[in-house]
Amino acid sequence: MSKRLLALYERTVLAHPLATLVLVLVVALVMAAGLPNFKIDASADALTLEYDDDLDYFREISQRYGSSDILVVTYRPKEGDLFSDESLATLDSLTRELGNIPGVSNVQSLVNVPLLFSPKIEIADLKGEPRTLLTPGVDRAAAKREFQTSPIYRDLILGPDGQTTGIVANLEGDPRYLEMVRRRDALRLKDREEGLSEAESHELETLSREFVEYRTALNLKSRERVDSVRQLMQQYDDRAELFLGGASMITADIVDYVAGDMVMFGAGVVLFILIALGIIFRQWRWVVLPFVSCVLAVVIMLGGLSWVDWRLTVISSNFVSVLLIIAMAITIHLVVRYRELHWQHPDSPQSELVKQTVQTMVVPCFYTVLTTMVAFASLVFSNIRPVIDFGWMMTIGLLVAFVLVFVMIPAGIMLWGKVPVRHRPSEDAPLTLLFSRFTEKFGKTVVVGSLLVVALSVWGVLRLEVDNRFIDYFRKSTEIYQGLSVIDANLGGTTPFDIVIRHTATEAQAEPVVGADNSADDDYADDPFASAPPGTAAGESSLAAEDDPFAFEDDPFAGDPFADDKAGADTADGTVQNSYWFTTAGLNRLEKLHNYLESLPEIGKVNSLVTAYHTANELTGTRLNDFELAFMRQSLSPEINSFLIAPYIDDARNETRFAMRTVETASDLKRADLLAQLHRFMQEEMGFSKDEYRFSGLLVLYNNLLQSLYQSQILTLGVVFLGIMVMFMVLFRSLSISLIAITPNLMAAGAVLGGMGLAGVPLDMMTITIAAITVGIGVDDTIHYIHRFRREFAADGNYLASMHRAHASIGRAMYYTSIIIIVGFSILGLSNFKPTIYFGLLTGLAMLVALLGALVLLPKLILTFKPFGPDSAAKGATT
Repeated sequence: MSKRLLALYERTVLAHPLATLVLVLVVALVMAAGLPNFKIDASADALTLEYDDDLDYFREISQRYGSSDILVVTYRPKEGDLFSDESLATLDSLTRELGNIPGVSNVQSLVNVPLLFSPKIEIADLKGEPRTLLTPGVDRAAAKREFQTSPIYRDLILGPDGQTTGIVANLEGDPRYLEMVRRRDALRLKDREEGLSEAESHELETLSREFVEYRTALNLKSRERVDSVRQLMQQYDDRAELFLGGASMITADIVDYVAGDMVMFGAGVVLFILIALGIIFRQWRWVVLPFVSCVLAVVIMLGGLSWVDWRLTVISSNFVSVLLIIAMAITIHLVVRYRELHWQHPDSPQSELVKQTVQTMVVPCFYTVLTTMVAFASLVFSNIRPVIDFGWMMTIGLLVAFVLVFVMIPAGIMLWGKVPVRHRPSEDAPLTLLFSRFTEKFGKTVVVGSLLVVALSVWGVLRLEVDNRFIDYFRKSTEIYQGLSVIDANLGGTTPFDIVIRHTATEAQAEPVVGADNSADDDYADDPFASAPPGTAAGESSLAAEDDPFAFEDDPFAGDPFADDKAGADTADGTVQNSYWFTTAGLNRLEKLHNYLESLPEIGKVNSLVTAYHTANELTGTRLNDFELAFMRQSLSPEINSFLIAPYIDDARNETRFAMRTVETASDLKRADLLAQLHRFMQEEMGFSKDEYRFSGLLVLYNNLLQSLYQSQILTLGVVFLGIMVMFMVLFRSLSISLIAITPNLMAAGAVLGGMGLAGVPLDMMTITIAAITVGIGVDDTIHYIHRFRREFAADGNYLASMHRAHASIGRAMYYTSIIIIVGFSILGLSNFKPTIYFGLLTGLAMLVALLGALVLLPKLILTFKPFGPDSAAKGATT
């Protein structure tokens, strides 16, 4: 710290400690006033890249084919048979009551879907009123066989055991949401690629603010709807085993997990800090001052985030715990240094002791905080919005914590006054001297052990994977895990995945077929954001009105044939430009793909035009020709057309869609491998070119996110090490010292990534942050140790003696702070959210490796390379 800055610090903080503390308290109270506005965001932005063309295409397909958000209630009677009168009456009652919940547009279940094979009906009768399971005289045994074997319902509505079924509640859409998100994303993309005008920048700012407010209101309604469904389910708990699934349910539960984790871990870390400070210092002042400083830093940051409506996400939910832990490490270094100076100079004035404490610790603490800030700031290069936000939040939070600690602790010490020195502080923790003695006696062992760790780390990194199952994010005891498991096992999978194929050979297109449904006018063929999407009749509301307000959070059942979908409704003149895909040539080609998809163990239920084709063939007992296909299509009732044909064809674009769901519980599910396998089949076996088909759905978006993690990990680590090396050069003004200092941290980062690879823990949105954070926090010990070692070496020029003195002094603070960090992060292992568990435990492990590196490997490197000059007692040094 410069003399002028130190003099200013003395005239303000040290000369007026009470006024300083009052000012800090006022600032904290003002920030705390914003806490009632604090919010958690668990939107689907957390599952996608910030700039992803597949996301835009996904939204387009969702609008065009009418995919909507749904809730799924799995139903299994506790007593009796599912098809008994009592059980069906209960199921019917639950179905009707679900339909009465605000925000639910309609409900499909076993009791109200149309029956086509119980008994078989003629093609000409498809326009009539469809029969259902509750229609008088229906053969329930035949209906059960239809649900289990028909192309439409097999693996969709009734489980293999014949006792588990699903109730699908289609939710009302909100076209304004989709319009806002598209306009916002378009402006963001333009700003990124070519820049915005002043008017456009103002529009983007206004729109972003309005969008967040609108989404908040929709999230609140969605949460209330989920709560209403759960309350309704509780009324039937005595009669059936029920589980709830769906995107909005998962969102609501994740928000609960995040909020619960924040409270539990925040309280856990606070309690641990209080206990640790009491054990370490055994004086109330050294418990109260650090504790209050850390808590106020968190309050000021959370209040500030609340004032500007900057929301925590699943990723940044650990913000409170991490900031508490790092702030505590800074306070411990200050307190340990003050106590050491107090023991050495018991008669010095309090102001002089505090000034010397600040003067000797501000530089190493500033650089340790700065390196940690660089580590977190590197996360902004990840292209994943929640990770970016976490990086910025922690960067700002660390700056706030640094300033607050260097104001609160010195002012508090000045105000509290001096107390008699009871004993030498360094005698409290002789354990650190064991590390220096071990390094002195077993130097070669340290080197060999470090090389072994490096070798294992490289092996582990080569085994590191990014593909993981979403269901594995949750404990088996959670409703999310249980619900997804039941849906996977009984109702055809969970994660939606689409294949959209466009026929480009114009000569194969047929003439319009009178009486069939018209999907769209040619005017809309090239406009993916047309206000009147394909299939919308004149005077009929746009498909956007049917879209999910969380369209890019597609539900596990979004491709369900029972989704509320009006695509393909009759046009004014009742004609359609018949697609190549609804001819025998097109269907025979699609049938090959359909059968292949059904053969894959990772794929659950598959729906396409082939489903309708197989259904018609079974109804007639023969394979239909083109004329019969056209006749069948115009014979369909609107109800049957809406789930059998319309979701899978866009006549105007000569386009067809396969809607399927992947089985998340499949032990061998590898998304990237599955997509690569399908690409090969589409091109080599089906003969499609790359521009004739495209994959879409949540499976694709999530895979894009996962595959970006490798690049993001390399980029963030590269930025961290480059930034830290630059700061080391500025701080130490020596390349050799900088290289020595970075080595233990490289080993710690490699150890955590290698450990993940060896343990089979994949990279995800949480674990991607661990390596960079490990380096950023771990390098703190390196800076403090080298800074103190150099000062001790300047006293007598003896490397070995300097090492022992450094271990006995700063090593003690390093040990305390690292133990607090390790145990503090390990508390996160109590979460219900497995990425949080991995984040906490792996960061704790990495910090343990970093501590050992700083106390064993780092001094060994210093003793070996002697970067501070010749050893004045070389004869007595043992390396």
